[in-house]
Amino acid sequence: MTVADRDTLRIFAGSGGKELAESMAQHLNLRVSSGSADRFPDGEVIVRVQEDVRGRDCFVVQSTCEPVNDRLVELLVWIDCLRRASARRITAVIPYFGYARQDRKDEGRVPITAKLVANMLTEAGADRVLCLDLHAAQIQGFFDIPVDHVTAVPIFRSRFEKAREELGDLTLVSPDVGNVKTANLYADALGADLAIVDKRRQSGDKVVSRNLIGDVDGRSVLMVDDMISTAGTLTEAARLCRERGATRVWAAATHAVFVGPAIERLADPVFERVLISDTIPDRPRLDPIRDKLEILSTARLLGEAVHRIHHDLSVSALFRSGKSNSSS
Repeated sequence: MTVADRDTLRIFAGSGGKELAESMAQHLNLRVSSGSADRFPDGEVIVRVQEDVRGRDCFVVQSTCEPVNDRLVELLVWIDCLRRASARRITAVIPYFGYARQDRKDEGRVPITAKLVANMLTEAGADRVLCLDLHAAQIQGFFDIPVDHVTAVPIFRSRFEKAREELGDLTLVSPDVGNVKTANLYADALGADLAIVDKRRQSGDKVVSRNLIGDVDGRSVLMVDDMISTAGTLTEAARLCRERGATRVWAAATHAVFVGPAIERLADPVFERVLISDTIPDRPRLDPIRDKLEILSTARLLGEAVHRIHHDLSVSALFRSGKSNSSS
């Protein structure tokens, strides 16, 4: 970053993005700008920006993770605060976009909350949004402002390539039919085979993996998804692979949502290693799986995207240039 950039660019950290914002700023040779989000005794949030942002290009880093509603409202208040302080442009950097699974009406009389959230961010005053691995890519179309949607695929692919020799005979397993495209992408990149788990949902929280299409006998298995929530589907698929002769199972996901029994399930010896990114802040509840957990940094990727947005450069070109392939 140049001296001019340090004067015109501001990075602020919400409560759901402090560590990531710090790492992004370090990559850009900047500091996180002064500002804070506090709460009144009744729970209302108040944001204070403690430096001049008039005419500046401002980025607010905030994952709308648990507690989702608190993080979302805080982000809206950050945006409103910066707008009223006369920021030239405000970009909401949302590494993990909450409500992304509510992207369509799959039954009668239900909302499309992802669209509602998009409307709220726009009305609050955001000029553009930067997201990472949206659960549903069509959410980009819910916004009436520009959305830069980047992917952590290069970060995970780089890590898998370093472990390729260790993994030996490798099969990419899609834990359900909906994830086949992602599994096939990694299979092609790693020169691995592909297998698919046939999943049946018995109830809202009960998933049964009945069949495996493909060969995992005597092979390492790698399962990659955009998020791990309760880990129910993942665990059933991993157990099926072990039953069919898999020698090891690695699970990987961009977003470590980890709700309900997820930690208990991932602690099962069926998983040898669990790889996640830092889009959701680290927390003590992950301690039971520390011995098998690996957290990959998205700071370089998101920092490079911020740099390109600030200079009105192509963000998609970032993936063609190879600059996003580092997890450091």
